[in-house]
Amino acid sequence: MPLDKLASSQSYLHCSDQMLSERSYRLGHQSWTASNLFVHSYHDEIAYFTTRWDALCPYIDVNEAMLRVAPQPLLIYALPPESEWGHPIRDAYGLVAVREEGYWTEGRRARKFKELRQKHRRFDHSVQQVPGAMLTAKDIEAWGSEHFARYEIDPAEVDGFLDYVSDLDLLVLQVRDTEGDVVLTDVSIILPERGQLYGSFCQWNPSYRNYSPGLYACLLAAQWTYDNGYEYYNLGPVGDFPYKRLFINQVEPIYSLALCPSDHPLMLDPSSPLHTDFLSSDWNRLERKSSLAWNPMDYLLPSA
Repeated sequence: MPLDKLASSQSYLHCSDQMLSERSYRLGHQSWTASNLFVHSYHDEIAYFTTRWDALCPYIDVNEAMLRVAPQPLLIYALPPESEWGHPIRDAYGLVAVREEGYWTEGRRARKFKELRQKHRRFDHSVQQVPGAMLTAKDIEAWGSEHFARYEIDPAEVDGFLDYVSDLDLLVLQVRDTEGDVVLTDVSIILPERGQLYGSFCQWNPSYRNYSPGLYACLLAAQWTYDNGYEYYNLGPVGDFPYKRLFINQVEPIYSLALCPSDHPLMLDPSSPLHTDFLSSDWNRLERKSSLAWNPMDYLLPSA
């Protein structure tokens, strides 16, 4: 559906701007108002908007009410695969199908997993399953403040994360050395309706770089997924993280929306995310194409 057609729909026409600005919305695991929906993002000095769930949450539900109050340019990443909206970007979610036959015994993977377990065998491990409704921004910052600073995650995105998990549980994995120093803290969202554990963020101590703490966190999360009866551990986008290919054995398109006024600087800059992530034919279109030219093998090649 082109945006001009959506703009003439009854749900658009029946609401005044004042009514929309004062209203609270809820959809799936998300809630928002017109004032807290979006986060300011930048490509060089070109401003655009993303949603407050963009950095740390998967499977973002979108409806007409959201688009009615959202500013543009707006990039919304990771709509659910079952949605009728969104188009595959040039990246994919990397999944570990933990019950796939031979996954844990495949030669190279099994050797690497054994090495990782050996490196961390003398460290203390803790596992917590925490209701998201019990958490505050201070709790999340305690687990991930250095990670957030490194990847420029906005406080509004931490608030979006808390909103998303308010009716879900988190898995918090932590490893400490023999002196009590934190080696890694890994935080994932448990998604029972998808049989899935989604890896939101991992903060690890650079003093233990030689121990490969990021890889070990992925192993711990995948093992927990298996031990607790879930089907998939989702490592998030894989395109910029080749190390994840050690773990993944399935991939899934990341369906997304790019809504941008014509002749906006973001549209004119060939290095902007509009160009690097999306096909130009998918700009300002909502409905997903029935046939997709998407090759999973682009993301399942062996890691270096």
